[in-house]
Amino acid sequence: MAGIERFEDLIAWQKSREMAAAIYKITGEGNFSKDFALRDQIRRAAVSVMSNIAEGFERKGSKEFHQFLVIAKASCAEVRSQLYVALDVGYINNSMFERLYDISVEVSKITSGLRTSVAKQCE
Repeated sequence: MAGIERFEDLIAWQKSREMAAAIYKITGEGNFSKDFALRDQIRRAAVSVMSNIAEGFERKGSKEFHQFLVIAKASCAEVRSQLYVALDVGYINNSMFERLYDISVEVSKITSGLRTSVAKQCE
């Protein structure tokens, strides 16, 4: 990416870091913290977003970066899907669901925009 030297400078990575931290905080509380399967799965999905953005960037190739951004965006969808489970079983309330859902949508949109930009470099 022209002008960006570190993955930490990517807004997509910065926002995904915020999302991962929020997921870790909420999954460390109450009954959510005791549901090891769901807790660990949603944490892995959230961390996957920021990790794939970072790894793809460091590959230094547009085609590979694009592929990793596709995976990162899919992991955002996984987070949202698991948030529904957490809401449905009462681990989070509607307000917390909406806040985390909105963050994951924002990360997904930013990642999608970055993916589109990178795809143009592949052409």
